[in-house]
Amino acid sequence: MTSRDRFLAACAGQPLERPPLWIMRQAGRYLPEYRALKARHSFLEMVRTPALAAEVTLQPLHRFPGIDAAILFSDILVIPEALGQPYAFRDTGGIAMERRLETRADIDALAPAEAVPERLAYVADALALIKRELAGRRALLGFGGSPWTLAAYMLEGGGSDDFARAKLLFRTDRPAFDALLGRLTAALIAYFKMQIAAGADALQIFDSWGGVIAGPDYEAVSLNWIREIIAALPPDFPVILYAKNTAPHHAAQAFCGARVLSIDWTSDLSIVRRALPAGVALQGNLDPSVLQTTPAITRRETARLLESMRGLPGGHIFNLGHGITPQARIECVEALVETVIAWR
Repeated sequence: MTSRDRFLAACAGQPLERPPLWIMRQAGRYLPEYRALKARHSFLEMVRTPALAAEVTLQPLHRFPGIDAAILFSDILVIPEALGQPYAFRDTGGIAMERRLETRADIDALAPAEAVPERLAYVADALALIKRELAGRRALLGFGGSPWTLAAYMLEGGGSDDFARAKLLFRTDRPAFDALLGRLTAALIAYFKMQIAAGADALQIFDSWGGVIAGPDYEAVSLNWIREIIAALPPDFPVILYAKNTAPHHAAQAFCGARVLSIDWTSDLSIVRRALPAGVALQGNLDPSVLQTTPAITRRETARLLESMRGLPGGHIFNLGHGITPQARIECVEALVETVIAWR
């Protein structure tokens, strides 16, 4: 069984003798080869240049051959940019949109979904390059943000602790909110179909800010739009949903059409497994801070998570419970990969 086959089997809910492995944001500043490339090219240049995006995507696979899937190097904010709202990164850190959406007229002026495949053709080109390099040996993952998470940045004009402006629009002008989320949903459907056509074996939707929504509003603000996206994709195509800090909504997420739920590190994965249908696979959920400790601690915590899932039904993909941090130690990542590969 190839790494790609192992990954897709786990997505389909099949228990395996050892779970497949990839790491959220597995490329990045913890790798010296990434830092060397970043010294010559900006982040946005690497995202927009297919050859560079492919190189960055493949860096962790060259260093850690046991990883079973490549995750496209890109950014969720390519969608707002394709719709006419560019993004950048502040010198002090954090996301800055070129402007923020202030009025219904700003929402109505966004480009149509039909513009997305042409404006983001560089993403399809990068996927094609990576697919050719992987040659069927490993799975290739595309991704995008959820409509709510993208809307939150677009309405706030950048990052925020609570995205109060976005929630205010939901409560005070529901037609305008729904118009924006509808546009983003249509754009993401076009974007994901493009990624599938370019060779993606699975897609991950990042509902990174789902956890700031009031509990009773989660369905209307976020999950309903995610359902619409998944329903528009080819039947049974593997979609992974990652929604940070949304533990109360795991049961609802299990019925949104996603084949895999990616669980953040604040939940006990074995308890989540017992509470959800076996047909929905789980991904996760090691605390990313473990990779800043020592190889011995990393092996212990990785083995503890693996053992907690032993004998439980359904597929499991080993991953972190959030993205790998720039402070992660390479020897700890090596220990994680070695432990998962050796586990039976």
